[in-house]
Amino acid sequence: MIAIYKRELKAYFHSFLGTLFIGAMLFLLGIYFAVYNLFMGYPYIGYALSSVVFLFLIGIPILTMRILAEERHQKTDQLILTSPVSISGIVMGKFLALATIFAIPVAIICFYPLLLSMFGEVPFGESYLAVLGFFLYGLACIAIGIFVSSLTESQVISAVISFGILFLGYIMSGLCNMISTTGNLLTRILSAFDMIGRFDDLLNGSFKVTSIVYYLSVVVLFLIFTVQSIQKRRYQISTKTISMGAYSSSVVIISTALVVLINLLINELPSKYTVFDVTSNKLYSLTEETIAFADTLKEDVNIYVLVNEGQADTVLDTTLKNYAELSSHINVSYVDPAVNPKFFASYTDNSPTMNSVIVEGEKRSKVIDYSSMYETEFDYSTYSSTVTGYDGEGQITSAIAYVTTEDMPKIYLTQGHGEASFEASFKSAMEKANIDYEEINLMDYEEIPDDAQCVIVNAPTADFSSDDTEKMLAYMNGGGNVLFITNYSGVKLANYDKLLDFYGVSVSEGLIIESDKNYYYRDPFYLLPEVVSDSVTADAYSSENYVFVPYAQGLIADEKEDVEITPLLTTSDKSYVRTDLQNSQSYDKQEGDIDGPFYVGIKCEKTIGEENSTAIIYSSGSLFTDNVDAMVAGTNLKLFTGTLGSFVAYESSISIPVKDYELSYLTLSEKNIVLIALVTIIVIPFAFLVSGFVIWFRRRKQ
Repeated sequence: MIAIYKRELKAYFHSFLGTLFIGAMLFLLGIYFAVYNLFMGYPYIGYALSSVVFLFLIGIPILTMRILAEERHQKTDQLILTSPVSISGIVMGKFLALATIFAIPVAIICFYPLLLSMFGEVPFGESYLAVLGFFLYGLACIAIGIFVSSLTESQVISAVISFGILFLGYIMSGLCNMISTTGNLLTRILSAFDMIGRFDDLLNGSFKVTSIVYYLSVVVLFLIFTVQSIQKRRYQISTKTISMGAYSSSVVIISTALVVLINLLINELPSKYTVFDVTSNKLYSLTEETIAFADTLKEDVNIYVLVNEGQADTVLDTTLKNYAELSSHINVSYVDPAVNPKFFASYTDNSPTMNSVIVEGEKRSKVIDYSSMYETEFDYSTYSSTVTGYDGEGQITSAIAYVTTEDMPKIYLTQGHGEASFEASFKSAMEKANIDYEEINLMDYEEIPDDAQCVIVNAPTADFSSDDTEKMLAYMNGGGNVLFITNYSGVKLANYDKLLDFYGVSVSEGLIIESDKNYYYRDPFYLLPEVVSDSVTADAYSSENYVFVPYAQGLIADEKEDVEITPLLTTSDKSYVRTDLQNSQSYDKQEGDIDGPFYVGIKCEKTIGEENSTAIIYSSGSLFTDNVDAMVAGTNLKLFTGTLGSFVAYESSISIPVKDYELSYLTLSEKNIVLIALVTIIVIPFAFLVSGFVIWFRRRKQ
């Protein structure tokens, strides 16, 4: 086998065909690598690899067409067939020679993610899984090409037939959808020839053992076919022709049956044994919070996915399979809208989009529209949307909690004092946390409703009336919880200050100026306070981003025996409050300014007999707004959900953060882009082409 391997490897490099294949692949890959990874800044090498797999349809048939067909045409195959080398050794030697030629550009590709990591964060797990899938796909194509070459002595016929088979494998997924969108026996059989689909699975960062085994099965099976094809010719003049033919047919049938059986068995294994998440943000994995919550389930939950299973969203499909295996109480079913178009009518009046999910429990149900599964960002310069986050786990876990919880927590938002309304993302956060919220005007109520787990006073601009103040104080004295968000308006709010004073907290009359550059963003009024570790700030604290607090007042807490103070957000020692804002000429400290540090977020727990009343106070009316939250990539929203979560029961308010869908773009200078593009598109590919041409030209002149 070694001798055959060395002979074939030298032959390919001496004939210029090997270096032509390597150079052409690296040249084409270099173009897509430059476009996607250098110019556009994507950190995923899989984008470039998926764009060049069509080269297999042309390059590999040309590479393999002479491997056996030419020897048969030249009659040199008789020398090999009568040699003491086994047929399997001959086939393996030739296959390994071609695999080595293919492995050379793949090995060079392995350096590309390392090169990109110099300019930003690169997902190495996803990158090298994509390279592995690319390599296995190529090996499977090579094995098919070798088998076809063994069937004929014409190189042209070998190349054409190989192209046809590989082309069918490339388009089989689309062909199956054309035959039947709902799937049938024929499409299930044809899907066994879907070669590109398995590669796409590996490109998504999901290490699927089923895809790996599939490609290895194709390689082994077609090499066995090749051995039997040659074996049949080796003994064609023997008196044992009939028996050898029967033996070869038996080997082919048994091998095919074994390969099919192995693949079927692996496909039946639970995905926890066959699917591994290698994405940098664990896109396909369920969090510990979801796993812990699933262990508490006592009733059955049915999840209906409104799509044909064969057309399901890949990421969502993987997530749902993880849920199904997580608990015996969770059942996942796919409902094809083409077969049952009115299935949703029992759950909602609005028609959900494809891939939407209905979660049904014994008490109630909830519809999750597919659009809610992904977080998008709209670019007004190009009028296009980009997917920035995946919220499938968050939405589904929240829905399961919603349909299984006995009583939903209730939060009231006061109105009538110029309070601000929460914007879309913050309302969505409350809905995701299964919090029932309602805006109320205290004038319409004798007292705060008994079912209130929290009252939110969001940035009032007018003072509370005496009557409203008494209602709030009565609620707090009874152990009620409050979220206060103060807002600087330049107007004294005496009754509102009484509510804060209940917890021993007062608010500065001016705004905080931060003079430490590490604690503000561009403008000294745009605070980036220190986040103190607490259950309220847990998600924001663990985030890599800041909490952004613009135009904040200073919170001052007096020590009281019955109040426990916990800092949440604090300014630096170099901060101060500017009391006279109208006559402010600069950011330099002036007479009358109050020295810091200050709280801009604080938790107060007051003991009232056997009752406890908790107030969380933030001192910026802009803190929980969409524009401010966008400045820190959602960290303020995490602080908001953590704050609400501290007021309501865990089982109903469980909320999984949105998972980043993609990493940040790479940052390359124009000089680096041009330099790397020249090396990957011109220098490396043409180095192989020139060296191969020189070797071929010298041998031709000898």
